Amino acid sequence: MSPEHGSVSVGAPRSEAVPDLLEPAGSVDVLLVEDDPGDAVLVEGLLEESGLDARLTWVRSLAEARERLAKPDEPDCVLLDLHLGDAQGVSAVARLLEVAPGAAVVVLTGLSEARAGLAAVAAGAQDYVAKGQVDPDGLGRIIRYAVQRRQVQRAAAQLQAQRIRAEENSRLERGLLPRPLVTDPLVEVVSRYRPGRAYSLLGGDFFDVVEADDGVHAIIGDVSGHGPAEAALGVCLRVAWRSLILSGVRGTRLLGLLEELLDAERAELETFVTATTVTLPAGESAARVARAGHHGLLLHAPGKVTWYEPEGGLALGMVPGLETWTEHTVPLDDRTGVALFTDGLFEGRVSDEGHRLDISGLLDLARTHAGLESAAFVDALIAGGEEASAPYGGLADDVAVLYLRRSPS
Repeated sequence: MSPEHGSVSVGAPRSEAVPDLLEPAGSVDVLLVEDDPGDAVLVEGLLEESGLDARLTWVRSLAEARERLAKPDEPDCVLLDLHLGDAQGVSAVARLLEVAPGAAVVVLTGLSEARAGLAAVAAGAQDYVAKGQVDPDGLGRIIRYAVQRRQVQRAAAQLQAQRIRAEENSRLERGLLPRPLVTDPLVEVVSRYRPGRAYSLLGGDFFDVVEADDGVHAIIGDVSGHGPAEAALGVCLRVAWRSLILSGVRGTRLLGLLEELLDAERAELETFVTATTVTLPAGESAARVARAGHHGLLLHAPGKVTWYEPEGGLALGMVPGLETWTEHTVPLDDRTGVALFTDGLFEGRVSDEGHRLDISGLLDLARTHAGLESAAFVDALIAGGEEASAPYGGLADDVAVLYLRRSPS
């Protein structure tokens, strides 16, 4: 049966053709680009006898091949004649790979064109074969090798891309999650960060802790959205907050300056930031708290957990310049710590109906582990949230937790 434009199935699997290691998964889609019907029949016959489970599509020109390769279902291998009516020589390979850079290309050459075949390989083809010099098993093996080499190259490229993303995430993580700038041995700081499972990328969660002459200052925040742009904006805000603290800016004025920076740096007007700031004043048994669209916090004493959510203002960037924030003071004894966190900790799904852990579930979890010391308490909160949401996809959003406590002298 001579080949026609379109698709035909050729060949039947033969157990002795090639070791299982080289067997592709399922049938192989082969695109033949050949303007000579006689040579097309020859290739089809070789494939039928090769033992390769192949589906052959024949086109007569490079233009037809480029149109076919522009479709989503790209063939596994392209057999390309180097002497077409609309393309000659190695340039045909380059023009083909323009539209399908990931294609496994095997060029078909004349009996005395080994040099042209090598040049085609240098131009991006996987292999070359001389018409009339290859037997069925040889053609099947060449196609298998070409497909497998291209798969290895793609896997290597994906691995390299993953390594680059991991390095970028690592750099962003160092900016988002700095070392607390605290030297007072009586101040305990516990921090944890966990990237969102659904993104495998850093989002805009950030935090920082800085000690100054008037006490210890902390911030936790969350940039709306996920990805490197949001992470970079989080880094920018964290660095700005640290600089402002060290330069003596305090209270709600600090939030106003962060909002001005956000308004200047954000790429989208819809981007906003929720944040909570906490200060442990030197020589005082209290904490000063200001909320900008962020949820409340946990007060953790041995065996006891209390939810604290003072009146707060709008998230940064919602209505620039309005400045609705207020700083509140909460008394603390020497045994009470403050736990701040981002919403990824309590927004995991915990039922088939889509219910979330929510604040109430988080508070129940926290009270269950209230007897733990600070670091173990924080770890138990994260582990509990992960365990509750694991059957329903896990914690999709980033999770940041920051715990502060001033120990007795």
